Amino acid sequence: MIAIVALVLGIALGAVLEFSVPLALQPYLPIAVVAALDALFGGCRAYLDGIFDDKQFVISFVFNVLVAALIVFLGDQLGVGGQLSTGVVVVLGVRIFGNVAAIRRHFFRA
Repeated sequence: MIAIVALVLGIALGAVLEFSVPLALQPYLPIAVVAALDALFGGCRAYLDGIFDDKQFVISFVFNVLVAALIVFLGDQLGVGGQLSTGVVVVLGVRIFGNVAAIRRHFFRA
């Protein structure tokens, strides 16, 4: 119930408040979103498998986002930010599709 209230509150605040991402953080936002989606689908898969742990989910969510952003930041510092961004998206994309396939198998038994 708390999650639903937080979701509704977040949507309402997002609709009412004018939010903009600072220019310096804009390259990291897409990577952070993909990392967050990886954690989200991993949490859904764990829930369906009956092994979901809320503490582990929160730590995974935060850690995925921070590590992905750190990798892209280091790539920017080394001058290869685009290549590392692509690498992070590919790796996280493979994980997302693996989790989605497991979720699909759970629902459709196929």
